[in-house]
Amino acid sequence: MRIALIGANGQLGTDLQTCLKGEIVPLGHQQIELTDDASVTAALDAARPDVVINTAAYNLVDKAEDDPDAAYATNVLGPRRLAQYCGSRNLVLVHFSTDYVFGLDASRSTPYQETDLPGPLGVYGASKLAGEYFVQANCPKHYVVRTCGLYGVAARRGAGKGNFIETMLRLGRERPELRVVNDQICTPTSTADLAAATAELVSSDAYGLYHATNRGQMSWYDLAVEALRLRGITIPVIPIPSSEFRSRAQRPTFSVLDSKNLETVLGHSMPDWHDAVARYLS
Repeated sequence: MRIALIGANGQLGTDLQTCLKGEIVPLGHQQIELTDDASVTAALDAARPDVVINTAAYNLVDKAEDDPDAAYATNVLGPRRLAQYCGSRNLVLVHFSTDYVFGLDASRSTPYQETDLPGPLGVYGASKLAGEYFVQANCPKHYVVRTCGLYGVAARRGAGKGNFIETMLRLGRERPELRVVNDQICTPTSTADLAAATAELVSSDAYGLYHATNRGQMSWYDLAVEALRLRGITIPVIPIPSSEFRSRAQRPTFSVLDSKNLETVLGHSMPDWHDAVARYLS
């Protein structure tokens, strides 16, 4: 099996390269540009894949509010191009999406299932949701995988755009105290665990929409406290409401995803978030 891995140098792409079974053709920005039809066609024609995995995305949540065209070019039109290419050639397409397709239901307190009606709050979530729809409509053999707040080892090597844990550790060494929001509940996920689950899922032929995160739920405050504790950084961490942390885009107050459908296919659950963070920091 030949696998074209788009975004191979990012956090998720880096871990996927160690988990996937088959011949991997890594595709970075120099090899493929999702916003260009000719680039997509040329790169995939040269790769001759059986499976295309897309980890690339425009994920600058706040900037997307001021530059929706850039977000839609990558998150909507890019996946549509990939889906049309794969659908017309009977290829498998794996596409990653986000918990930010939810959030409109401000009273939500139970994890979202795949059958729950989406309701994004901002441009980023809306663009990712539209990308999902294009993949589902144009490529019968698809896996659309929604996940949340990824962190992986590639961020430590200067690849990609960093992650929340590395940011908290850096700020914890630079500042006398941290102020972190505690009213946004979700499940940030290890790319190592997501990559392992994805590799299993791709070999299942159980196409469809899946939620895939580590188990449990937390606030960003909880994650910051745990990361600093494991690193032995002892500074005050002050919980604050998201209204105090001014940002351009509105974020979901609750976006925990229910991964039971994935667990059924794999025959096991993904690790708990405490365990995932501990392994990441070890």
